[in-house]
Amino acid sequence: MDIQEQLKGAIQRAIAELYQQDVSDVLLQPTKKEFEGLYTFVTFALTKALRQPPAQIGQAIGTWLTENSPIVSQFNVVQGFLNISIADAAWVEVLNDIAANAEFGQLPKKEESVMVEFSSPNTNKPLHLGHLRNNFLGDSVSRILKACGYDVVKACIVNDRGVHICKSMLAYKLYGNGETPESSGMKGDHLIGKYYVLFDKAYKAEIEQLVAEGVAKEGAEKKAPLMLEVQQMLRLWEQGDPETVALWQKLNNWVYAGFEATYRSIGVSFDKTYYESNTYVLGKEIVEEGLQKGIFYRKEDSSVWIDLTEEGLDQKLVLRSDGTSVYMTQDLGTTDLKYQDFHNDRQIWVVGNEQDYHFNVLFAILRRLGRPYADGLYHLSYGMVDLPTGKMKSREGTVVDADDLIRETTEAAATAADEAAKGKLDEFSAGEKADLFHMLGLGALKYYLLKVDPQKRMQFNPAESVDLHGHTGPYIQYVHARIQSVVRKAKELSLSLDGPVTPTELDDVEQQLVFLLSQYPQRVADAGADYAPSYIAQYAYELARTFNQFYDKLSILKETDMVKLQNRLVMAQAIGRTIRSAMELLGISVPEKM
Repeated sequence: MDIQEQLKGAIQRAIAELYQQDVSDVLLQPTKKEFEGLYTFVTFALTKALRQPPAQIGQAIGTWLTENSPIVSQFNVVQGFLNISIADAAWVEVLNDIAANAEFGQLPKKEESVMVEFSSPNTNKPLHLGHLRNNFLGDSVSRILKACGYDVVKACIVNDRGVHICKSMLAYKLYGNGETPESSGMKGDHLIGKYYVLFDKAYKAEIEQLVAEGVAKEGAEKKAPLMLEVQQMLRLWEQGDPETVALWQKLNNWVYAGFEATYRSIGVSFDKTYYESNTYVLGKEIVEEGLQKGIFYRKEDSSVWIDLTEEGLDQKLVLRSDGTSVYMTQDLGTTDLKYQDFHNDRQIWVVGNEQDYHFNVLFAILRRLGRPYADGLYHLSYGMVDLPTGKMKSREGTVVDADDLIRETTEAAATAADEAAKGKLDEFSAGEKADLFHMLGLGALKYYLLKVDPQKRMQFNPAESVDLHGHTGPYIQYVHARIQSVVRKAKELSLSLDGPVTPTELDDVEQQLVFLLSQYPQRVADAGADYAPSYIAQYAYELARTFNQFYDKLSILKETDMVKLQNRLVMAQAIGRTIRSAMELLGISVPEKM
């Protein structure tokens, strides 16, 4: 039973009967907390056509609804806002529908496929806090789109070549002394990240020396011996020098093993992984195609460009004068390759907002080239994540590694849970405790990073993220565990949890809970349309918080009215299932007990 659609239809009939006017689209919104009711219809837009004040229109429609619609129990009018209360019997019918639907929140299958590309790590350093926001966003958007009925492909492109990896390679060659992940006791990605930092320190020392000798800083940056060696190493790699390629493969394999361990830890996986070393030359054929079509043009130095001033952009280089690729060349080729592999209707890139211009140019070029998929390209741009100490910098070693952050958040979650449990965790084995604390720590991290609108720059506060009483993942996880405790006790007492719910008088908070439950499919649809996991995060918190209000106000297991008792048990079970479903869309697991 869709109350909102029934109510819209009733309002249309009311306007037709009262004013002989047809209204094709009726918009409803949730009633503000300070007023009675759950749905609000705004009448201001009707004043001109109906030639009456908005409050008078609201009063007339409200009266008609209470007299003619069995789902409306009462109403109130505040200026041009008609606030509508729904009859208890209607909410009971809604709850029965929800309780009987094992796939509640899963939308109908759509004949459309979407690729979501995210993570995009560099093989010169481990994943860090910024990568976590990227991975959590990409994974959650993929889950939400799948729930919306789309066929979803999760893709990752690994930036495994170029100057950045050569810096780590050179530092390892100069200072490594045969060190390995095994000999150092470090994950491979952490080990290579160490040499990236070592390179930067040594490189800066050379620059300072050259500047002291009278060389301008810009010139010193180019002439520093280490930078010249890095550029030579990159040339050797592109020429296929066996020794250079062997070193590159060895270091990258260490990093891949480290990445995989982190991905397993955070519950992220991919359907397809692309490697820049395999794709960086793919765009050259597209450049040649664009030249032949007159879309690109060649300058006197043989470099190839495109003029995008008509699109409000500028002139963009797509091939260097020496014939080598730039990032744009690579992305043109890789985008074509992804379409050839999967023929997705949409391609989404989860990439930080510092690349906004790059994607505007990429999409404009592909539209100019007439690619059939060009109108289905989208850059999910997100803001950077700062620490309380400021911006992170990989070169200077000030980045918080993802593995370290997960460990620290897990430890903080363990402390918070132990303090809140007051001895209740004593029945857990050491392994069960470890699993629970990892679940809470990861839930804290994911929820904190996903509850904020992706476009906003944010600061991560580890202590705030694990607060069991705040707007956090662990708070929602705790509420789910509380619901499961009620369910277990009900089963021990042989009480029925299956329904159906019997019509009875509902408390206001019970009405609010069923109303919130009924909103879940629409919240999922909205989150999918806007690529916004924050919608789901907010919904999960709102549902959990309202359940806690219900739990504190009304008795469940101590209720003596057997009809109300069973109704509340069915409601609690439906809420627990919906919280679990919503949190799964965020990539967050919820515990059965805490």
